[in-house]
Amino acid sequence: MNIERSEIEKLATLARIAINDETISEVTARLSSVLELVDQLSAADTSAIENVANPLQATQRLREDEVAEINQREALQAIAPDTEAGLFLVPKVIE
Repeated sequence: MNIERSEIEKLATLARIAINDETISEVTARLSSVLELVDQLSAADTSAIENVANPLQATQRLREDEVAEINQREALQAIAPDTEAGLFLVPKVIE
């Protein structure tokens, strides 16, 4: 697959990359070689290859939800600068 100079200029504009006239031909050649490799990969027959496992379809064994620590709210709120109704009060940072 060949790529045209105008396409390189359009891509450079979209990517906000400054490409001078000397490097456009080099970039065109490199992108054309990459696209040729992609065409070669697309042409490979993969019909006999089994799909790999998808990690999104896996399920995890879950542990029992058990309390591991005791409730220390009163002790922690005793040393807090300001609390109200069991909540920590913090300074407003967003107006």
